[in-house]
Amino acid sequence: MTKEVMQTNRAEDSDEDVEEEDEEQIEGWDDWQSEEEETTADCLCLFCSSIFGSAEVLFEHCRSEHSFDFRGIVRELGLDFYGSFKLINYVRYQVAEKKCWCCSLTFQFSGDLENHLHPASSFKKDGKYFWEDDIYLKPFMMDDPLLHSFGGDEDEEDDSGTADKEELMRELMNSEELPKFSNGNQNILNGDASTSDVYKETENIVAKKVQNLNSNFEGRTTNGIMLEACDQKKKDKQLRESFANVAAKEIKNVNEKYFGSYGSFGIHREMISDKARTDAYRGALLNNPCLINKATVLDVGCGTGILSLFAAQGGASKVISVEASEKMATVATQISRDNGLLSEGNMKDDEKHSGVISVVQCMIEELDKYIYIPQNSVDVLVSEWMGYCLLYESMLSSVIYARDRWLKPDGAILPDTATIFGAGFGRGGTSIPFWENVYGFDMSCIGKEVTEDASHVPIIDVIDSQEIITESTAIHSFDLATMTVDDMDFTASFELKLKKDPSADDVAATTSSCYGVVVWFDTSFTSRFCKEKPINLTTSPYSPRTHWSQTILTFQEPIAMTSSHTMISSTGAVGTEECPAVTIRSRISIVRSSAHRSIDISLEILGISSDGRKRSWPVQIFSL
Repeated sequence: MTKEVMQTNRAEDSDEDVEEEDEEQIEGWDDWQSEEEETTADCLCLFCSSIFGSAEVLFEHCRSEHSFDFRGIVRELGLDFYGSFKLINYVRYQVAEKKCWCCSLTFQFSGDLENHLHPASSFKKDGKYFWEDDIYLKPFMMDDPLLHSFGGDEDEEDDSGTADKEELMRELMNSEELPKFSNGNQNILNGDASTSDVYKETENIVAKKVQNLNSNFEGRTTNGIMLEACDQKKKDKQLRESFANVAAKEIKNVNEKYFGSYGSFGIHREMISDKARTDAYRGALLNNPCLINKATVLDVGCGTGILSLFAAQGGASKVISVEASEKMATVATQISRDNGLLSEGNMKDDEKHSGVISVVQCMIEELDKYIYIPQNSVDVLVSEWMGYCLLYESMLSSVIYARDRWLKPDGAILPDTATIFGAGFGRGGTSIPFWENVYGFDMSCIGKEVTEDASHVPIIDVIDSQEIITESTAIHSFDLATMTVDDMDFTASFELKLKKDPSADDVAATTSSCYGVVVWFDTSFTSRFCKEKPINLTTSPYSPRTHWSQTILTFQEPIAMTSSHTMISSTGAVGTEECPAVTIRSRISIVRSSAHRSIDISLEILGISSDGRKRSWPVQIFSL
C-alpha cells in the first residue's frame, strides 16, 4: 500500500499559511517516523529465513553466523549510502540464486550455501566492486525494511544525512509516480520512446522528488548546522542518472526480448495449434455476422494475422492488423497477400487483386504515426492478449489504450470479459511423488527442495483435475469494455472447502491435505456483442489443455482439511492432522511488477477449524 507523502511545495500566501504548512510537515514527518519504526520490526536475514526486530541485531547475526560483517565492510571500504544500499541488494540477489556472495560458487541447496559462507578475501572483480552495477539500486525485495534502517546510529549522528537518505528512499520507493512510470506509461514502456526519452522521463521524476526534499530541508538547522541543498547536488545528480540508466536499459531489454520471442515461428505454431484458443476466436468472428459483416476491425498484436484472416473471412469491410515485431508484420503481410486478402494500400504495383487487410508494423500506441484512423471509428477490436495467470506479459494495457482511442462508443471488444478462478490441490499436484521413486531410488530430498522453491516462484504446468481437492471458486472478474489500466492490479478474497465425495457416507469425514492453490482463467465472447453465438474460452484443468496451462501457487506447508464437523484435538494446531481445517480463507493480490511485463502475487492464508479456531500462515510472495 502506498504511503502518504508530505507535500512541500504549497503556495505561501500568508504568514498563517506558512505556519500551517510547517505544522503539517512536522506532523507528517512524525507520522512517517512511526511508520518507519513499524517497518523495521521484521528484517529478513540476508542468508537464511531468520527474522529480526532491528537492523543491528540482524547484522550481528550475519557477522557471527554467516561470516558477513556488513558494518566492517562499510567501514573498511568507506561505502557511502548508495554503496551500502547496493551491497545489501547484491547479497540478496546472489543468495536467491544460491551463490556465494564473495566467490560466486553456486550450490544446489540453500543449506549447503549457508554452510559454505566465509569471510571475503576480496571485494572486487576486474577492478570493480561486486555490487558496483547500478542494477543493484533496484531493491530485490519490494519495501525491504532493511533498506530503510541499515543506517543505524550513524544516521542519528548526522541528521542532515538522515534527511537525505531516509526521506529520499521513502519518496523513491513509495511514491505513486515511479510505479506509474514502471507500469502505466504507455509511451515509454511499450516502445513509443527512444532510450533517451526513457532516460529523460525517469530523470524528471527523480528530479522532482529531489527538488521537493531539498526545498523541505534547505535552510533548517540541526545541532546548529545549516542544511544546504547545494551540498547534495552531486549526489542527487548521481542518483537521477543511476535510476534513469537502470530503467532505460531494463525496459529496452524486456521489450526487445518480448517482441523478439514472437519472431519465432515455434511460438505461433503452439498458439495456432491450441484448438480451444483458435476455435474460440474463429467461432466468434465467423458465427456472428451481425457483428462482423461490413465492420471495421482492429486486430491488436496480430502475429501471423490469423484473427485478421478470420475477420476478413467473416465479412469485415476493413481490417487493420497491428504487429510490433518487424519479422511477424512482414510474415502477416505475405500471408494476407498469398490468400488474396491484402488491401490495396499494401499491394505492389503489378498486383491486380486486393482485399481488406492492412498490416502496420508498430506498437499500437504509435499507430497514429503510420496511418490515420479517425478517433472512435472502429466497430470491433479483437486481440489475443492473455498471458500466464491471465495477466503475465499480457498486452491488456495496449488493448485498453486502443479501445479508448479508436473503438466506437457502441463498438465491440473481443473477448469482452475475463475471470480468474482458483481451487486447492493435493499432494499429486506437486513433484514430491515423482522424486520419491526414480527407477526405484529415493530422491525425495530433491522433491523437498523443489517444493520449497515453488513456494516463492509460480509453476506454469498442467495439473490433473483428479488432484483438485476443493471446490472451484471465482476469484476476480474483468469487464474489458469498461475497465481501466489501474484495474489490472487487484486484491480479492475467496474460500476453499473440500469437494464433496458423492460415493462417501455423509456421516464419514473426509480428510485431505491441501498443498496450494491452482489458478486459471476464462475469457468470454458474451451475448453482449456476440448475440448470435456467444463463446467461452477456458483454461480450466477440467477442460482440454491449452498452451496457457495453469498457474500453481504452492503453500509453504500443506494444510490438512476435513469435509465435516468431526471430533478434533483441542490442543492441536489448526491445519494439522489432529485439527484439520474445514475452511481455508484466502486473500490474493495480483499487481504489475516494477519489472516490466511481470506480475507479483501475494497470498494470505487463514485456516478455520470446526470449533471456530483460526490459524494464519506467513504471507507468501510469488514473482512471475
